Amino acid sequence: MHTVSGGEVAGILVAVFWAILVSFLAVALARLAQTLKATTKLVADVTEQAVPLLSDASAAVRSAQTQIDRVDAIASDVQEVTSNASALSTTVASTFGGPLVKVAAFGYGVRRAIAGRRENVPAKAPRRTVIVGRTVPSQRRGKRNNRGNNREEGL
Repeated sequence: MHTVSGGEVAGILVAVFWAILVSFLAVALARLAQTLKATTKLVADVTEQAVPLLSDASAAVRSAQTQIDRVDAIASDVQEVTSNASALSTTVASTFGGPLVKVAAFGYGVRRAIAGRRENVPAKAPRRTVIVGRTVPSQRRGKRNNRGNNREEGL
């Protein structure tokens, strides 16, 4: 019978551990291969679905750009119409405004003259109007101050 020496036992233990290590590495590599296959399939599926989505998004962006161009054209047309309307308004006001005021003033004067002749009463004194920036004559200013002082003294 052959006795087993310590070196042989150590060699057998190293061989067993080596076999176990190789088995674990083989299992890990098999699982890594499965993971890579699943990843490859997932990337292919995402690419398959993403390409039509990207083309739809691109079409939507092109459509939006077309609509923006149309709105821009409409806005520029509206701006042109607004400026034309403003110019027309200014032209009409300058052309007809002065003569219409004169005709209205003339009509008012004629009505007043006719009304005065019918009643044989002198025309009313014109109403006083306040003109901004105009000073009151000194005679009238004194009367106002006296009235104002009387009011203040009465308080």
